[in-house]
Amino acid sequence: MKVLVTGASGLLGGAVARAVAAAGHDVTTFQRRPSGIAGARDVAGSMTDPDAVAAAVDGQEAVVHLAAKVSLAGDPAEFEAVNVGGTSSLLEAMRASSVPRLVFVSSPSVAHGGASIVGEDAAPASPARARGDYARTKAAAEVLALAAASDALRVVAVRPHLVWGPGDTQLVERIVERARRGRLPLLDHGAALIDSTYVDNAAAGIAAALERVGAVSGRAYVLTNGEPRTVADLMGGICAAGGVPAPHVRVPAGVARAAGSLVERVWAVRPGTDEPPMTRFLAEQLSTAHWFDQRRTQHDLRWTPEVSVDEGLRRLAAWYAAGQPPV
Repeated sequence: MKVLVTGASGLLGGAVARAVAAAGHDVTTFQRRPSGIAGARDVAGSMTDPDAVAAAVDGQEAVVHLAAKVSLAGDPAEFEAVNVGGTSSLLEAMRASSVPRLVFVSSPSVAHGGASIVGEDAAPASPARARGDYARTKAAAEVLALAAASDALRVVAVRPHLVWGPGDTQLVERIVERARRGRLPLLDHGAALIDSTYVDNAAAGIAAALERVGAVSGRAYVLTNGEPRTVADLMGGICAAGGVPAPHVRVPAGVARAAGSLVERVWAVRPGTDEPPMTRFLAEQLSTAHWFDQRRTQHDLRWTPEVSVDEGLRRLAAWYAAGQPPV
């Protein structure tokens, strides 16, 4: 097929584009800067430009949509424009060009209301309950995407959880840098069980969803390694791979949530140059369990993860030891 992958300049988007190309498809990528994907045709543009989106979609036979504004803080209008407006423009362009397949890459945060998630399946996305502008707008976008499913347009939503691996700037780099500066606390005892997804597994699962979209249209799937670890274990493993001390300072979760709420208010008035050190959403993620039942995902997508957490950490350590070569 001719497949458009949006957001292919990011860690996961690039891995997905490579996985789709490896499956024999003709890949075009769409994002604001070059993707660097060998053999792919790059189209430069923004999800906030409907004409650029329509031009990228024209002539395609499927779309894998990853492009999004991903951040713990920022202008709410920008989240809305990129995540909701961009998805709306994409759906309109796909209908106009009669493109019949869409894999919408979402996040488990679209259905997370702050409480622990223990062995659950994918709950419906809820913009009203989602925490923070990113989760809220991704939830609204997923609702739009799944509502568009029809005989003419087959749509599946895939929610990879805590994707990480060599070259990751969203999770791994921040953990390693904050640990290096001694600014990486454990909330309570770091004992909350959480799922994560090694990047190669996430990419393979999304590529599998592309092949299976005709059979699973209208559904949402959480995708993880299926190996819950405590927050302390996972962060400790990433720190060890990066050659920095594991976190040892403990902060009560209630204190972190209160501090996160305060930081959010300050950031709204005077935003920093990097991600805020704490938000209420981040405090909840670090202090509550969130791991998922993977049986339906693996059965329906005909997919199983191939890289274990331990193997992923070994690969991450080798990447750091090699001086962080290009991914």
